[in-house]
Amino acid sequence: MTSRVSGLWVTSWIVLLIVGIIVWALIIWCVVVYRRRKGQTGLPVQLRYNMPIEIFYTIVPFILIIGFFAFTAQDQDAIEKPYAHPDLQITVYGKQWAWDWDYTTSGAYDPGIQAQKANDAAQPNTQGDIVESELPTLYLPVDEKIDITLKSRDVIHSFWVPAFLYKKDVIPGHVNHMYVTPTRIGTYNGDCAELCGEYHSAMLFRVKVVSKADYDAHIADLKAQGYVGSLGDEVNRNLNLPGNGTSSDETSNKTN
Repeated sequence: MTSRVSGLWVTSWIVLLIVGIIVWALIIWCVVVYRRRKGQTGLPVQLRYNMPIEIFYTIVPFILIIGFFAFTAQDQDAIEKPYAHPDLQITVYGKQWAWDWDYTTSGAYDPGIQAQKANDAAQPNTQGDIVESELPTLYLPVDEKIDITLKSRDVIHSFWVPAFLYKKDVIPGHVNHMYVTPTRIGTYNGDCAELCGEYHSAMLFRVKVVSKADYDAHIADLKAQGYVGSLGDEVNRNLNLPGNGTSSDETSNKTN
């Protein structure tokens, strides 16, 4: 996924840089060639139309726009294409102001809390840095195809891992998906990219890409703590949504 996004980005900048160089060169050429010489007075000959040039600066931008659209659509289609047989399915719940991880395939879940600030020992009444060990941490096994289902428990959020070069909105009453295959072991920062309330800035998380053995060990640890099964939609705060049988319109229709 990241290779497609970065490839499109870099190629676009190269094309635009070439266009920019041509435009700058033409501007400088006009400034030098058509500058007013010593002794010249009045205005130069004024031209109202130049059909070849007008056709050129109409057609070329149109071709560029079509090209950028075509390559963007092609890459977006590939990135958004669902896996036919994902190795793992995970449901991510956004909530004010933290994240819940539901390891659907593995039969475990991990409820998260919002970012906590550490007390400064030297100044007890002040707050220091974020306690990273308490951030909600999503574990992903390396080199596995993962279907991430995105749901909201309350308002609109956005699941963003900058290192993945992609983000998806998490919308109440609507299910989104991200399809990722992490290829590099490591820890990556993430956060909510949609203003979602007073403590939006504390809606941080981490993603740990680990070996399959470490992933299995983490799932076993969650189960040992009692986080077995699924946290599910039943703890959603916003239940009055179309499609779940509880909205006022649906209740009214059933009554009628």
